[in-house]
Amino acid sequence: MTIHHGGCLCGAVRFQCSGEPINVRICHCRNCQRATGAPFFARALFAHEALTISGDTARYPSSDALDRMFCPRCGVRLFSWRNTRPVVGVALACFDDPNIFAPTEHIWVSKKLGWIKLNDGLPQFPENPA
Repeated sequence: MTIHHGGCLCGAVRFQCSGEPINVRICHCRNCQRATGAPFFARALFAHEALTISGDTARYPSSDALDRMFCPRCGVRLFSWRNTRPVVGVALACFDDPNIFAPTEHIWVSKKLGWIKLNDGLPQFPENPA
């Protein structure tokens, strides 16, 4: 089984994901925009049990369904931990090889910032796909 490694900016938090992601998406929802301070959140979705974390993380419950996990030392947001399903979104840019997974679709494009032009040919969903 393939193991993918990554970590935060300061190195205090390291992680590994085993296997392949369930999906790889770019989320344009307002919660992701605010949580990252960026126009979108690009992430690979894994089962909880596929993720191993070393180092201390902090959590912020951004909704009943989702906790945002980050490094308390450097502040890098690493994971979006689902409380309603046993899955976790891992920030693509935090993998040691940030090109290891390519997104396959855009979600929540109804909240996309107006100046973002999506011309990559990927499927686009106004909210979450069914």
